[in-house]
Amino acid sequence: MSTLLTTSAPAPARSTLTGWLAVVSVMIAIFSIVTTEILPIGLLTSIGGDFTISDGMAGLMMTMPGLVAAVAAPVATVATGRIDRRIMLCLFMFLLVLANALMAVAPEYWVVLASRVLIGITIGGFWSIAAGLAERLVPVAVASRANAVIFSSVPLGSVLGVPAGTLLGEIAGWRTAFVVVGVLSAVVLGMLLTFLPPLPTRTVTRASVLRGLLRGINVRFALLATFLVVLAQFGAYTYVTPFLEQVTHVGPGMITLLLLIYGVAGILGNFLGGAAITRRPRATLGCAAALIAIATLGFPLLGRWEAGALVLLIIWGIGYGAVPVSTQAWFAKAAPNAPEAASVLFTASFQATFALGALTGGLVVDRGSPATVMLLGGLTAALVIVVVVVTHAAQRRTWPDR
Repeated sequence: MSTLLTTSAPAPARSTLTGWLAVVSVMIAIFSIVTTEILPIGLLTSIGGDFTISDGMAGLMMTMPGLVAAVAAPVATVATGRIDRRIMLCLFMFLLVLANALMAVAPEYWVVLASRVLIGITIGGFWSIAAGLAERLVPVAVASRANAVIFSSVPLGSVLGVPAGTLLGEIAGWRTAFVVVGVLSAVVLGMLLTFLPPLPTRTVTRASVLRGLLRGINVRFALLATFLVVLAQFGAYTYVTPFLEQVTHVGPGMITLLLLIYGVAGILGNFLGGAAITRRPRATLGCAAALIAIATLGFPLLGRWEAGALVLLIIWGIGYGAVPVSTQAWFAKAAPNAPEAASVLFTASFQATFALGALTGGLVVDRGSPATVMLLGGLTAALVIVVVVVTHAAQRRTWPDR
């Protein structure tokens, strides 16, 4: 069965300079998308207080984009497969500008959730296209380096967007934080329009390809591992601010500093994970999950003190910093002949579990406590280690680590 429908449209010739300007534009675009998606984590209590809702209800801001993105990734890829990718990237970025504008002026909480739906569409669509874009923007000899630059925006957005947004929100209000990200998104839209070349479709991923990949044992293992580690991460991290406020008893300034330190640790974890992933993809994910488990299980005990929270957030940041690169590599190795389809499955599974984690954590917070969320997150992360160990022998013949 044919997996991809190939078209004959050639890519335009690209100079190194214009190609790298396009790469940087895509990188900043993903940074703005990731930052917008997770910005409510640091502003959760502020936004919830303004709309007089619980922390769990406020957590829907994290759940909504993930659920929508999980659907948008395959739907957008299949439905728009023949449309110039430059047009689609710019359209998705325009939706991000609109979403941030709605968020900044939202008079009611339902408007906030509506804006998060637009963000979800942007995440699912943009990611599915951007994953394989580097080789079309720069010469083949530097395509791998360009791809690394594009995806460096993930840890930068994930681990620096929250503390930066939290700081800005504390200084000028949470709405101002979304205004700033909205302005950044508008600037990026202009960059994409200016620097991206026409990108006619080369391959069209059919729905049957996605269904076929789901029957592969390596893809199923990748889905299971991704489900557990992302569920643990965002079930706990979405509510780290309420924990620091209610259990550690630190003020807004210290929370911002702690999240910033977590961010720096996450960048370190991304580089460490990227260096190890080629030789040991499963082991890298297992180590990352172990660090997340150690940190979250330790929070109810050591997180009561500032020093303990600091150490645990450093461990946590290093662990999660390696998660996106290792889970994505697992999917790529599981489906080497269908990279775009593998990217769609990775995006959909990651975002769906992201949403489920935030939703589950919100239910636990409203019925229990932030400490309970941390404990459950740690136990879930520990299951990833079990999965890696158990599946190692089963996969060794078809996909050896060495």
